[in-house]
Amino acid sequence: MKILILCTGNSCRSQMAEGFLKSFNNKMEVYSAGTKPASQVHINAIKAMADIGIDISKNKPENVSKYLNMSFDYVISVCGGAKESCPTFIGKVKNRLHIGFEDPDEVTGTEEEILSEFIRIRNEILVDFFRFYNLNIESN
Repeated sequence: MKILILCTGNSCRSQMAEGFLKSFNNKMEVYSAGTKPASQVHINAIKAMADIGIDISKNKPENVSKYLNMSFDYVISVCGGAKESCPTFIGKVKNRLHIGFEDPDEVTGTEEEILSEFIRIRNEILVDFFRFYNLNIESN
């Protein structure tokens, strides 16, 4: 099973989703990329995932162009920006899905409030990607 998760910056939501899918089944090939990748994974995404034992600290945001010639079983966009500007894949894509989440990087407030928002979005990603995994991957 080969999955690509798309987001605009590839620094928060797509990185967390990639981390969850890899934790569900380490035999899957899971990648994430962005249409306008950030320079690094957001520190609060790293903290939120570390809080539940998933290490994404070594992940790097990637440009979606790196994957355009590959084929995937699923390409999943996780933010409105990636859904609207999702590139046309040259390779074979069996299933395209959109499982959208608010961008926790847009929240303002204290460090504690901002981290709390990353944790809230992390929990939403966990629920929705666990559901996706159980409905589409585990059952096959």
